[in-house]
Amino acid sequence: MNMPFYVPPEQMMRDRADFAQKGIARGRSLATIECADGIILVAENPSRNLRKISEIYDRIAFAGVGKYNEYDQLRIAGIRAADMRGYTYSRDDVDAQTLANQYAQMMGQVFTHDVKPMEVEILVASVGNAIEDDRLFHIRYDGSVTDEDGFAALGGDADRVREGLSGKDTSEMDFSAALKLAVEALSTDTPLTADQLEVGVLERHVEGRCYRRLENDEITTLLA
Repeated sequence: MNMPFYVPPEQMMRDRADFAQKGIARGRSLATIECADGIILVAENPSRNLRKISEIYDRIAFAGVGKYNEYDQLRIAGIRAADMRGYTYSRDDVDAQTLANQYAQMMGQVFTHDVKPMEVEILVASVGNAIEDDRLFHIRYDGSVTDEDGFAALGGDADRVREGLSGKDTSEMDFSAALKLAVEALSTDTPLTADQLEVGVLERHVEGRCYRRLENDEITTLLA
């Protein structure tokens, strides 16, 4: 019987991380900003049908970058988990931190035990009654979780986007100002237009379902 080649665990983990990072780097970036009106999620996405941003539950949104079919599977799993928890207990028991922990366990399990890791990064955002109650959980391909404060940037160009957003006080901004800031951070040579953007918002002072997707006309108006 042929013996399999031995690969040190450290090398295996590095190879998997490199593979996942290369896949994520090929995708377009995404920025999320907390502001006075709520939370705005902005992605460079010219497609009108393949969504990077969506609703998970009443006050919770989901965003993903990387391989579409993989983060869409995670989105569906999150919706099912939230619905089950809300039905079994109470709608108030569905929170972003629990979902983020479940996502982290799923992605960490795949990264450690499967042959191919997930080539995705995801964000779970929850809006509160005050900006101090907002939650942004950034989950990476290896299952590591970061509790972001104020803003979050995902994708291959995240470092540049993060640099463009850092140091800005967004606590008094409305959605229009926050959208302009996000577009400025995401753009390279020329500013992104409404046709190149996907924008969703979690509105702070709304009862029940707070998520809303912005159409091109409204994006253009906010950017004007």
